[in-house]
Amino acid sequence: MVKAIFFDIDGTLVPFNQHGVPASTKQAIHEVRQKGIKVFICTGRPMQYIDNLDGVEYDGMVTVTGALCTDEQGEIIGSRYIPKADVAALVDYLHQQEDPTPFMVVGKDKMYANNLEREDVKYITTFLNVPKLNYAPIEEALNDDILQLIGFFREEEEDYLKAHVLKACMPMRWHESFADLVAEGVSKSAGIDTMIAHYGIDLSETMAFGDGGNDIPMLDHAAISVVMGNASDTVKAHGDFITDDVDKDGVLHALQHFGLVRPT
Repeated sequence: MVKAIFFDIDGTLVPFNQHGVPASTKQAIHEVRQKGIKVFICTGRPMQYIDNLDGVEYDGMVTVTGALCTDEQGEIIGSRYIPKADVAALVDYLHQQEDPTPFMVVGKDKMYANNLEREDVKYITTFLNVPKLNYAPIEEALNDDILQLIGFFREEEEDYLKAHVLKACMPMRWHESFADLVAEGVSKSAGIDTMIAHYGIDLSETMAFGDGGNDIPMLDHAAISVVMGNASDTVKAHGDFITDDVDKDGVLHALQHFGLVRPT
């Protein structure tokens, strides 16, 4: 019996070419919650970047790829921060570069950044509908607890950064142009464990919806995994059920397939 469903945002709840959640998805989520099934958002986005869930009902959030878990009121259930030594090493590394690699740095309440005026960064932030925020200088992140680093570097640079700069961080890439970096041990699957322990739900009673590479840990971890039709073949290999695209009522059709929402 399913008692908790975890939903990724980008490409799962929200189409990449739109800003909001399809009406069919909102209604389906409303119906499963009416049955007493808890619904959790499970996203790589930090709280500061979540402004596209209007009308979606949920019982809590796993954000920053699992580094921060909160309940419906926004109270923290669990958190895991990047070691301050890694943040300091990153700032030193960027100071040594002639054209510093753009990074966004996510604190619990504040954001920091450098070199975001590059055209490739502007393209990605527009593509993802990232809200326009005020970013403090990246050096000020040294005085904060940091949940996530978002680095605009290519996959071939990851090994160097891991070996020499961000030694206690783990990159999670779902786009070729950038990677999310969190503390080692952080993942969406770990976030699921935090949430179900808090609410007294067994892992055998969970379902997860996703479409990206950073969703694979939770798709492999949940009892039932649903992959969106717009996902890559690599991600689809981790699904128990492949549904339709996010903008073709994929969430609704999957919930109907498993008998959690009445047929239309």
